[in-house]
Amino acid sequence: MKMKGILSLIFILFVLAGCRPGQKKNTSLKSVSRADVGLAEISFTEYEYDFGKIAEGEKVAHFFAFGNKGPGDLVIESATTSCGCTVPKYDKSPIPAGKGGNLEVVFDSNGRNGMQTKTITVRSNSKTEVVILKITADVVARNK
Repeated sequence: MKMKGILSLIFILFVLAGCRPGQKKNTSLKSVSRADVGLAEISFTEYEYDFGKIAEGEKVAHFFAFGNKGPGDLVIESATTSCGCTVPKYDKSPIPAGKGGNLEVVFDSNGRNGMQTKTITVRSNSKTEVVILKITADVVARNK
C-alpha cells in the first residue's frame, strides 16, 4: 500500500516538473486587448426611462440618445428585448467617432396590467460590448 502511494507521488512530481513556470513560451504572437485597437465607445445619455401611468392597450415610445466617444466607428450589432411587447429600432450604419444616434424603444401595453419593467440589451463593437437599458410603465386597466 505504501508503495502505491510513493509511486503516485513520484508520478505527480514528474507531471508537475513538466509544467515549470520558467518554460520558454511562444512570444511570436502579441496579445492585443480590445482597448488597444482604437475601438468605438458607446455612451447613452440615460439608461432608464419611466413612462409613468399609461392605459392598457396604449403604445408608447422613447428615444435613447447615444454617442460614440471612441476613435473607431461604432456599429450596433443587435438590440434585443426581454419581452415581445417591446420593439427596438436603430440605424445599422456605422457611426463615426464624435457622432451619435438614437435607439427607439416602442412598448405595447396591450394585455399588460400593473407595473411593467422591460430591458433592452444592446450589443456593439464598443469597449463596453453590452449595455442594458430599462423602461418601466404603470399600466392601468381600461374601463370596460
